[in-house]
Amino acid sequence: MMIYDRVALIGLGLIASSMAHAIKAAGLAGEVTGFARSAETRATAREIDLCRVCDTVAEAVAGADLIVLAVPVGAMGDLAAEIAPHLKPGATVTDVGSVKQAVIEAVAPHIPEGVHFIPGHPLAGTEHSGPRSGFASLFRNRWWLLTPPEGCDPAALRRLEDLCRGMGANVDTMDAPHHDLVLAVTSHTPHLIAYTMVGVADDLRRVTDSEVIRYSAAGFRDFTRIAASDPTMWRDIFLTNKAATLDILGRFTEELFALQRAIRLGDGEHLHEYFTRTRAIRRGIIDAGQDTSAPDFGRGEK
Repeated sequence: MMIYDRVALIGLGLIASSMAHAIKAAGLAGEVTGFARSAETRATAREIDLCRVCDTVAEAVAGADLIVLAVPVGAMGDLAAEIAPHLKPGATVTDVGSVKQAVIEAVAPHIPEGVHFIPGHPLAGTEHSGPRSGFASLFRNRWWLLTPPEGCDPAALRRLEDLCRGMGANVDTMDAPHHDLVLAVTSHTPHLIAYTMVGVADDLRRVTDSEVIRYSAAGFRDFTRIAASDPTMWRDIFLTNKAATLDILGRFTEELFALQRAIRLGDGEHLHEYFTRTRAIRRGIIDAGQDTSAPDFGRGEK
């Protein structure tokens, strides 16, 4: 079912390229246009026939019913100011940033009267980036969180929800501060811990003659997969979701100190109770359909 006549994707990385594939596969738009700052990225997108790639952002958004800002969070304010004069009345602007309050503060002042702004965040991704990294099933059974502002047009919101569902996603709405706190727990702080652990391993590699790398076990490999994510994106996330991330990082530090004490005192009962309680979280994630219990997380399956 076609939902929009024209969708414009600004930024052609993993999320935008996956949206292009999913929209075309399901026939959700009459046309998909795209733009990226890098000429090399645009050339790659043309080579794989991702969408109608434009050489200016003004051309990409002209006449679009939905404009998706798929650039690092720190660049969204300037991008919104640049596209504002070219947005048609009645269009909807959304984004795919991992932080919402900072995006709203940066983007909303530039949205013209008569244009709807509905921030969003698909909880999906891989460690890969660029136009070639996208695939149509990325959003299948993943959550797409929307943070509609007060007074948001119900019809515009329903239309965007229909698009997200059409790409296979589950949709939920919440306010921006709550979103940022939830993501600080489920994504931002875990990424920071992963980056830190890989940094520790890098220091040890010089001491152990690269044995840390050569004998990497599953836990460390998972850390390296997370820490391989786009550095510009994650720099912006931590700088723009500073308060929530520092709050959760403080709570993490308190928990870590308690475990340190239990190990130091040989308190096996505390450790066993703690690990039993946290193990149940994994089962909850699997039961919610957000991961698999297959061996090696299903990575060996075709």
